[in-house]
Amino acid sequence: MGAHWYFDFVSPFSYLHWQKVRPLVEAGRVEAVPIVFGAVLHALGILGPAEIPKKREFIYRQALWQARRDGVTLRFPPAHPFNPLPALRLCVAAGATPPAIGTVFEAIWAEGLAGDAPVVLDGLAARLGLADAAAAIADPVVKDRLRANTDAALAAGVFGVPTLAVEGELFWGNDSHDLMLAVLEDPGLLRQGELAGVAAIPVGVERRR
Repeated sequence: MGAHWYFDFVSPFSYLHWQKVRPLVEAGRVEAVPIVFGAVLHALGILGPAEIPKKREFIYRQALWQARRDGVTLRFPPAHPFNPLPALRLCVAAGATPPAIGTVFEAIWAEGLAGDAPVVLDGLAARLGLADAAAAIADPVVKDRLRANTDAALAAGVFGVPTLAVEGELFWGNDSHDLMLAVLEDPGLLRQGELAGVAAIPVGVERRR
């Protein structure tokens, strides 16, 4: 499959974009790939957006505004950011299918549940058809799969979530969906005209006073 959608449940923008990209995943045009966003940030040596106070305020307002614009229910969990690892592993253990992904997203971002609370994770496991949440979360095969997903994202150049990777190109964020669709329909679009030349724009040096 040529297109991969990288996401993490910690990201409200991943949740918002899931509403748009899910039909493409269900149709087999895009593969949804859960990754550990924190590991990507660590590998790149950068802070997460919620770790920068003013940026945190901005992205929360932006997420709420986008949800209102798109007619999507968005309720923040009790604390954010939270540790998404257990929820990611439960999703992987359940096969990372569209129903599994949707179930986890809905619990955290539509119902506003704590994505790392044991009682919530037990409930999620039951919804996903998993007999034992703790066992699924601790399963070495599940851990390895999630780690491999994250390594693949890093190898593709992913720096944020959600990101759609198509034909070696990256499309980041909920608001880039229209461009994603255009490229999915016409993979040669980025090799035409001015769009083809952006990689050749020289990197300038910022002057500081």
